[in-house]
Amino acid sequence: MSWSRRSWKTTVLGSLAMAGAVLVPGTAYGGVEPGGQATAYGGVGPGGPGGPAGQGDPGRQELWASATIEPGRKGVVEVGGYEGEPLGEGSALTLTAPAGARVTGVPFAGLGYRGAVAPGGNSGTYTFVGGAVSTWKGHKFPFSLSVDPDAEPGTRLPDCTLALRDAEGTVHRRGTCSVTVGLPAPTLAHPASGVPLSALPETSGTAYPGAQITVRDAQEDEVCATTAAPNGTWSCVPGRALPAGAGRLQATATLNGVSAMSEQIDIVVTASARDEHDTVSDGGGGRL
Repeated sequence: MSWSRRSWKTTVLGSLAMAGAVLVPGTAYGGVEPGGQATAYGGVGPGGPGGPAGQGDPGRQELWASATIEPGRKGVVEVGGYEGEPLGEGSALTLTAPAGARVTGVPFAGLGYRGAVAPGGNSGTYTFVGGAVSTWKGHKFPFSLSVDPDAEPGTRLPDCTLALRDAEGTVHRRGTCSVTVGLPAPTLAHPASGVPLSALPETSGTAYPGAQITVRDAQEDEVCATTAAPNGTWSCVPGRALPAGAGRLQATATLNGVSAMSEQIDIVVTASARDEHDTVSDGGGGRL
């Protein structure tokens, strides 16, 4: 990890706005830890109902979960999808954390299930302790994960696995969990919202180093574009004059196939591009 990335991590990461939660369709669980971005199990694996090996047979559904979590943040991976035979007391669902992340919590409570996190956060487990039989059906089990601050946005963390075992340790279902490193949202710090502007105002803010920054208006037309510097700062000037009157700006950061947006700001343009050119003065101070 280069000095510039580590420097950015400590000086810029805290100032970036967090992107909103992204939920896989069908997800019912809404838990997101403060400062985290979460996605959750949606009931369908990448190969369709039942996951890659399900082939549409409910009795053979594989376990599946996915999440997009920003560097240095926490998010929730929610596991479900088991439709097999009932399992008794002592059966357990285990998530093994991917490389570059660790399990920090198992927030699901009640219904006879007990959660535990292994030392160091290498894995988390829910164990059924509430009665003779548990189907593991109809429930989704959240695991809180923390991603390494130095993780590269856009990468998929490897070796995240799932396993459901009975009390004797026999595996009844396996599965995978896809954890993608998200991109912190950029900030659009200048111009300030509501301040009267010229037709060619400089826009600036912070973003993940190396991210491509595109500023767009309310019609989603590109205003200007640039690349975030190694220290996480960026700035650009419109290539065309903004129309006079009220408007809106928003910055989008893109890196390695993932993107994030800043908050929108309202602007008021009070001077035209022609007015700006007409204010160029000669040596006597008069207008040209």
